[in-house]
Amino acid sequence: MNKKINTVLFILCATLFNVFVAILSFVILMLLYIKLLFALIPEANRSWGFSVIFLASIAISFFVYRFILKYLLTKIDIEKYFDPLFVRKYKKNQVRNS
Repeated sequence: MNKKINTVLFILCATLFNVFVAILSFVILMLLYIKLLFALIPEANRSWGFSVIFLASIAISFFVYRFILKYLLTKIDIEKYFDPLFVRKYKKNQVRNS
């Protein structure tokens, strides 16, 4: 496989992993909320739990994704296997001379 295919596959897998972690953390937090806190919170304030859990699951997935990505970048030489996403067409010297 070439570098472009590796880059596209990595982005797709990383996105699916991030969505999976967000859904998994949402389900776990929702189960904990229902089992532990639902009876303790007054009825008027129970609707806020869903919003807080949704935002917390997004934050958790972001931090897990960043942690795992940093770990992978220390183990994998990205220049060897992946193509850069954004490439400059011209160098600074060529732009200044024009």
